[in-house]
Amino acid sequence: MRSLLRLRSLLQGRRPRPSTITPFLDLDYLCCFMATTTGTTAEPMSPSNTRVGWIGTGVMGQSMCAHLIRAGFSLTVYNRTQSKALPLLDMGAQYAPSPLAVASSSDVVFTIVGYPSDVKSVLLGSSGALHGLRPGGVLVDMTTSDPSLAVEISTAAASKGCASVDAPVSGGDRGAKSGTLAIFAGGDESVVRRLSPLFNCLGKVNYMGGPGKGQFAKLANQITIASTMVGLVEGMVYAHKAGLDVELYLNAISTGAAGSKSLDLYGSRILKRDFEAGFFVNHFVKDLGICLRECQNMGLALPGLALSQQLYLSLKAHGEGNLGVQSLILILERLNNISLELATSLPRSTS
Repeated sequence: MRSLLRLRSLLQGRRPRPSTITPFLDLDYLCCFMATTTGTTAEPMSPSNTRVGWIGTGVMGQSMCAHLIRAGFSLTVYNRTQSKALPLLDMGAQYAPSPLAVASSSDVVFTIVGYPSDVKSVLLGSSGALHGLRPGGVLVDMTTSDPSLAVEISTAAASKGCASVDAPVSGGDRGAKSGTLAIFAGGDESVVRRLSPLFNCLGKVNYMGGPGKGQFAKLANQITIASTMVGLVEGMVYAHKAGLDVELYLNAISTGAAGSKSLDLYGSRILKRDFEAGFFVNHFVKDLGICLRECQNMGLALPGLALSQQLYLSLKAHGEGNLGVQSLILILERLNNISLELATSLPRSTS
């Protein structure tokens, strides 16, 4: 730290000849970069010293951005469909015409987009954020994506004197709205610690290891959810066929060993035939496809994962990819030629 301060004072006190002035020299960014690369403790991120960029203001991103704005951070946002960013602009966010423009006005750039190809485009493409980020800046990708892409982004960022963290999330639209997401972070641990004031606005951050480890953790999370969702809807179909009141059944099991976050999030939605997406079937099919590819690379056989992926793929084939993951019930209803919709619309027996 002493040598860093000495360099700063020398640079501030020295008046260079006009011909030697570097137009892009920024002492704050230079010191931030040196602190990052030499392991020196940097000043904690706060609204007074950190400008935030955000790429992707869809179902999840919009709520997450809102938390940061309410915490006092200044935001510059970009979304492919600009109208989806309008609520954030009304809250005080600034709009940028490209990911590169977002990064040029930011110290930390978050992304939460649809697919790995989108991640690569908005971060590493010709108008990607990395091209606009100054040394010392940080990229934070919260999309569920390929672990290998997370490593590629980390390497590219390091080559420019920047840092990258893969930080996919779990908790769906409700977790995004309430600021209670589970965040799986991969990358340099000191960078993740510096980002804590930002992550704390969104949920609970869990450090999982080096670049790509956040993505691996999220994929394991998706594998768990996939089989849990199959179990949830199969139990509901079985209870219905057995003549049980499905709502009473769900309430009964919610406090026992069969209780789960999936039941809490989706049980009542299924009964109400509310299939609006907090997390799209299309995106879940993408996630499970990545899981299966990683399993193949590892030589792993996970039959529950494979079955779940096939069931969700069937939803997509029926044109239901833009529904929420709770619409899995539709596949089980079709397989068994029954409908819980009829059961929930009938008056409950009091006998």
